[in-house]
Amino acid sequence: MKTKILEVSGLNKSFGGLHATRNLDFALSEGDLDAIIGPNGAGKSTFFNLLTGYHRPDSGSILFNGENIAGRLPHEITRMGISRAFQISNIFPKMTAFHNVRSAVQAQMGLAFSLFRSADKSGNEQTEEVLSLCGLIEKREAMAGALSQGDKKKLELAIALAGKPKLLLLDEPTAGMSLEETQETMALVDHLNRDRNITVLFTEHDLSVVFNHARNITLLHYGRIIIQGMPDQVRMNETAQKVYFGEQY
Repeated sequence: MKTKILEVSGLNKSFGGLHATRNLDFALSEGDLDAIIGPNGAGKSTFFNLLTGYHRPDSGSILFNGENIAGRLPHEITRMGISRAFQISNIFPKMTAFHNVRSAVQAQMGLAFSLFRSADKSGNEQTEEVLSLCGLIEKREAMAGALSQGDKKKLELAIALAGKPKLLLLDEPTAGMSLEETQETMALVDHLNRDRNITVLFTEHDLSVVFNHARNITLLHYGRIIIQGMPDQVRMNETAQKVYFGEQY
């Protein structure tokens, strides 16, 4: 039986009387590769913000490896082993791809980082390993702001991996990518999950990506969970078809 890495119970968050999440119960086991889907405004990004400390829940608990992290600060949660790649780019556009990842590596090491101090060898090696893994090693000296949209998303992923996560949260990882870039990125996600034992939870509007890669799917609608299950269970659910899939599936 697989160990639970994430257990969410009774999670509630409101903004000005609008319920973004409503009494959510959710769990992930070590090694899972799962997706959260739903229309815009369903509560997906809010849920990720609650998991990563960018929002404080009104009530409920978030257990990561058995420890309640609800209300912890983002950097504390990152140090504990949860990393996130954002839907909207969170890179430093006037820094090179190398230094974007290098700063994340340094933060993970817990040391102050400056472009004007010599970086230690192990940090540089880790940075280059992550860039290579994400297909960016040949663009290491490119300014991040000059990268294509697809490469910016890859850089977001590289920055998240620099934190050596046990749980990786990906917010629309293939948004803005070509078909080839999408296939490359999801092949990498599969590799990270399968060969490096990183648990992955992702949101995605491209349903072909969801059904081809997620082992379990959760559908959110107005902050509530409509259905959780294996892809075929979710695909055939009548309510899911009405509120989200329409005639696509």
